[in-house]
Amino acid sequence: MSVKGILLVGGKGTRLMPLTKNTPKPMLEVAGVPFTAHQIAKAKAAGITEIALATSYMAEVFQPYFGDGSKLGMKLHYAVETEALGTGGAIKNASKVLNLQPGDSVVIFNGDVLSGHDLTSQINFHKNSKAAVTLFLTEVADARAFGCVPLDDDKNVLAFLEKMDSPVTNLINAGCYIFDSSVFEMIPAEIVISVERETFPDLLKRGLTVKGYVDQSYWLDIGTPAALVTASQDLISKKLQSPATPENDGKALIAPDATLGKSTKIAGGSVISKGVVIGENCEIIGSIIFAGAKIADNCRIINGIVAPNSQIAANTVATSEIIGY
Repeated sequence: MSVKGILLVGGKGTRLMPLTKNTPKPMLEVAGVPFTAHQIAKAKAAGITEIALATSYMAEVFQPYFGDGSKLGMKLHYAVETEALGTGGAIKNASKVLNLQPGDSVVIFNGDVLSGHDLTSQINFHKNSKAAVTLFLTEVADARAFGCVPLDDDKNVLAFLEKMDSPVTNLINAGCYIFDSSVFEMIPAEIVISVERETFPDLLKRGLTVKGYVDQSYWLDIGTPAALVTASQDLISKKLQSPATPENDGKALIAPDATLGKSTKIAGGSVISKGVVIGENCEIIGSIIFAGAKIADNCRIINGIVAPNSQIAANTVATSEIIGY
């Protein structure tokens, strides 16, 4: 009985345009490395050594970067989805490359969730409960923008409820599931299906045990530019630890070949990527400056994103903006 993983990395990231025009959302750099690298590192830290990446949008960019996983001490597979079939279809398709055996467990990660939850503890909880599925749940202040997941006193999931004006609980699906291998047989092949809206409720109708693992650690959906910036800041400042975050001083991550002008200040968890040139008297606070960008003198960029290989004119002032695209 082994524990394997599936990363759902097929999303287009439409809310992140124009950042995702040429880069799929899971490959956008967060704290200096593609976001998927953080998820792979989290899985490895929990003892998972074999993962299938469920790809679709710009699927061709993943394997050249991560390879077969051997450099990471992992075994990586790539399951390309030529036609979008929802989360259920992606999971079903990816499961085929994992050579699953009866009794195996599979941890499934949404491709756009950054969390500090204790994955090892969730895995142990799942094994001890003998559940068909165990969902990571987190509590939010206001669940009206989410579907909610009520539990009983034994952490059994009672229902999967859509968005509502008066949620019965503030517990929400936080995007990390553990499946017993038998569950994959219950997901129809070659049709569009949502595990959240169809598969999970169906498991309850069948009388199977679905558990909720509640963890109140750091949790963030990186699906917007502002959230992407926040995630990067929090990883650099060590508000959240990730084994994939490059070593830094907690104030900024600056590439060795970046050039900084006189009296220029970099702080607030900023990332200055490879080949970046920043002029004199600039202030870059809490921002992501992608590779090859050139920023002229006297610029002030706060909580922003600067496009790769862009040219930013002198005296530019930008707060919480995407510039250079």
